Amino acid sequence: MKVKLIYPKWPKLKNQPEFNLPPHGVVCFAATIPDDVEISFCDENVEELDFDENGDLIAISVLLTCQIPRAWEIADWYRSHGKKVVFGGIAAMLHAEETMQHADAVFVGEAEGRFDTVINDFKKGQLKRVYNYHRDFPDMKLIGSARRSILKRELYNFRGVQMVDLVHASRGCRFNCFPCCTPYLGGRKFRPRPMEAVVKELESIDNNRVFFVDNSLAQDDEWEKELFKTIAPLKKKWISHPIKDNDEILDLAAKAGCWYMYQAIVDTSDHIRKRILRVKERGIGVEGTVLLGLDNHDEDYIRRLVDFLLEIDLDLAEFTILTPFLHTPIRQQLEKENRILHNDWSRYTTGEVVFQPKKMSVASLQEMYEYAWETFYADCSKEIQMAKLYLKVIEKERRDGTYKRVKLSAKRPWGYTGKRKQTA
Repeated sequence: MKVKLIYPKWPKLKNQPEFNLPPHGVVCFAATIPDDVEISFCDENVEELDFDENGDLIAISVLLTCQIPRAWEIADWYRSHGKKVVFGGIAAMLHAEETMQHADAVFVGEAEGRFDTVINDFKKGQLKRVYNYHRDFPDMKLIGSARRSILKRELYNFRGVQMVDLVHASRGCRFNCFPCCTPYLGGRKFRPRPMEAVVKELESIDNNRVFFVDNSLAQDDEWEKELFKTIAPLKKKWISHPIKDNDEILDLAAKAGCWYMYQAIVDTSDHIRKRILRVKERGIGVEGTVLLGLDNHDEDYIRRLVDFLLEIDLDLAEFTILTPFLHTPIRQQLEKENRILHNDWSRYTTGEVVFQPKKMSVASLQEMYEYAWETFYADCSKEIQMAKLYLKVIEKERRDGTYKRVKLSAKRPWGYTGKRKQTA
């Protein structure tokens, strides 16, 4: 039996550097497919989807809301040609009811220990419409190393620079941030993987640079300390979402190879200023994640916010527009206030205004979004700023003997146009 696994393309934001990271959810899902099943994988963001290639079961993994329309388009084509299609992934879970109109089966929830049921049902011709494991979380011991062997590694190098591999040490999040759908998807209980499983997976990754995609590492102080102490001997250079603002923990993170971290910038307070300074003093870079369009934001506020970002010497800043994704607290609020403009999911990219702001017009918020990107990177482009971060990690790798020069493949798709071999 052969499963054709597809990761659909999505519209890239024009203000962000153009590169593609190897997808994480897909390789985690692939690890749940029985070993006797052949897998053919296509990441449509870096290669053309060959509709002529055969597969017994078409599996479509969807991470982002703006991916879902393309995923439906692909599914409709395969179903019209007699193929069975199963959906999974975060966006499929958020849009399960709509997705059922384009699928033979929708898998809702985490797949470890469960997806072999789908395979067996398919072989018997008894595929169910929905496999619902929402909030029925698997034992964390069942989560093995992601199946990265399905990736075409040469497609994820950017101009000779080795990009990061994605990995996770935990699931769930005890916080309940208003723009986030994680509480709906993964629950509000912090669920760490066994530490030995995390180490085993890190050791299996033939890449010194990794990105811990956990929702937040700052959920349990003792666990966070143990994680950093345990991975330090591996000499990996890593990125993560927030780390606890604590001297001991920050010191351990630096010793464990923290390269840079994402930090939400929510205001212009001294707390944020000191927080960034404390991280950078330890040689850890900071990429500020800045959400625009909150109810207290007007044009002047956003201008002052951008000025503040320049003052605190961030390595990078990523600006996004508040976007009311399904199953988030902000979605519920804006629906009650009748402020949602439309449900054209392909435009839910975080780069376009899809709701009515409180203190600005839609056009003004869109203009301020462009202003933020242009002003922050006026003196030094985002590509150069990103290159500086990579030069820093190369210096660290050379000091500890872990630097590897990447050999570019002749198959590198520099001329890739995004056109498909066959129109779906």
